[in-house]
Amino acid sequence: MSKWRRESVLDLYNLLLAAVLFASPWLFKLTNGAGKADLSATGAVIAVVSLGAIAAYANWEEWINLLLGVWLIASPWLLGFAHTRAMHVSIALGVVVVVFLAALELWLQYDRIHFGGSRRDQVPPSAGSHQH
Repeated sequence: MSKWRRESVLDLYNLLLAAVLFASPWLFKLTNGAGKADLSATGAVIAVVSLGAIAAYANWEEWINLLLGVWLIASPWLLGFAHTRAMHVSIALGVVVVVFLAALELWLQYDRIHFGGSRRDQVPPSAGSHQH
């Protein structure tokens, strides 16, 4: 198991929201078969990927989550459950859970690697503080 990273909390959020996604057919009493199967299966995959990211972080895990989020947004039209309650759950959780959290974690990782992670705005010395 890798050392805890500050970004790992986002993987925990993803894991929690993947559980909501997995249980959403029962939580929201969804009736569409394709929608129920899609939400449960995608939630299970996101949970496995999030657990993997917590155990041993790699960028590809976040890219998979990002693609799964895009899938959740597109799947209502691709699988034929557009204009149903399942579609609203799929899109809402796809945007919030996966796309936003995965993109945020990828950005934080990029920031840490390329900019040192804890950049602070430099305040230029004032004209009155120069000593002669």
